[in-house]
Amino acid sequence: MPVVELASVTKAYESKVAVNNLSLSIEAGQMFGLLGPNGAGKTSSIRMMMGITMPDSGQVNLFGKPFERKSLERVGYLPEERGLYKKMKVIDQLIFFGELHGVSAADAQTRAVSWAKRLEIADSLTKKTEELSKGMQQKIQFISALLHDPGLIVMDEPFSGLDPVNATLLERTLLELKDQGKAIIFSTHRMDQVEKLCDSICLINKGQAVLAGRVREIKSRYSRDRVIMEFEGDASFLQSPEIAEANNFSGHAEIQLKPSGDAQKLLHEAAAKATIYRFELVEPSLEEIFIQTVGGKADA
Repeated sequence: MPVVELASVTKAYESKVAVNNLSLSIEAGQMFGLLGPNGAGKTSSIRMMMGITMPDSGQVNLFGKPFERKSLERVGYLPEERGLYKKMKVIDQLIFFGELHGVSAADAQTRAVSWAKRLEIADSLTKKTEELSKGMQQKIQFISALLHDPGLIVMDEPFSGLDPVNATLLERTLLELKDQGKAIIFSTHRMDQVEKLCDSICLINKGQAVLAGRVREIKSRYSRDRVIMEFEGDASFLQSPEIAEANNFSGHAEIQLKPSGDAQKLLHEAAAKATIYRFELVEPSLEEIFIQTVGGKADA
């Protein structure tokens, strides 16, 4: 039984169709990436899941039932826009957010302290929101979405404002929550994080799903015609007739072979002119698939 399901939902604002006949479903214990260029309909889709807006047609199901407000008690939501009170102490508003979801003040405080230690921001609990960096505020917002132990976690750009260390900490936390059986859906522009974290994705463009399925299966549709090479020495081999396109980043080369290009010939040519430390034939990244799928088709 899907934890969340959009069944042929459509949403328009005046003359603009934001979401057009979109269907997707997410199971318990699944990490799901909702992707797309700016203005594609990602946030509109999330808002319908949360009941912030209602679809013009189609149906939203939560926990196996048609959408009802009561189901939101089992949902944790991290919006793209922060909703913290600037003048209020962090611990006080976390307790407040917990109580809004039916958690007692005492339990909310215990959980807030536990989560703050886990996310390495315990020292910030007695500070006001306005005293914290954007990254710290993002982690506080993340904690507020988890205090009531939701079964579905919905996040819009969860890594916004986080440096690489804190982004990694959040990634590990999400994987732990997935292992606990939580259904997690997030929208992000960070394809590298989607590739590492997500079991399945749905790529939306102009309100419609243009690519959907399990990440592993999607990537397997594309041929291994890219080479990653690390080398030292003469880079003239990058002019090889086997190559369609090459980018050299100071000894780290990303190469696109021609349809008839021979990787072994390229390796032989490169080894004759440079010292090769790495030569790997790889499938395209999700970022490349994303660009290939929506390139030139996105709204300006």
